[in-house]
Amino acid sequence: MGRTAAILVARLIFGGVFVMAAAFKFAGMDSTAGYIASAGFPFPLLLAWIAAFFEVGLAVALLTGAFFSEAALLAAAYVLFLALAFHGPSRWEGNQAEFGFFIDHFTFIAGLLFAAVHGPGDTLAIRKSYL
Repeated sequence: MGRTAAILVARLIFGGVFVMAAAFKFAGMDSTAGYIASAGFPFPLLLAWIAAFFEVGLAVALLTGAFFSEAALLAAAYVLFLALAFHGPSRWEGNQAEFGFFIDHFTFIAGLLFAAVHGPGDTLAIRKSYL
């Protein structure tokens, strides 16, 4: 029972992070596009919309367990990209806090990789725990 609860909490955290990220993007798409543009990417508004829908897809997969391992691997690659593109070494000199933001991404990546290897857990046991 404890293992099932831990897996469920982990899945809720993983999915919740991507739900929040997508919600912030949808609520402030122009701000998100501005941030993307500040990193030097072309077509920032298009990329912001793509990122928001991608994060919704990740959230759905991580919360439901559908394509869980594949989604966790994609999420880990995405988080690595975000760390490098938006908090990488070129940003450390101007703001030392960026190094901390950069490092924080790696703890999330580690969790996602662990989840990808071990899968979504026994979804039947998770469903039974609700009853």
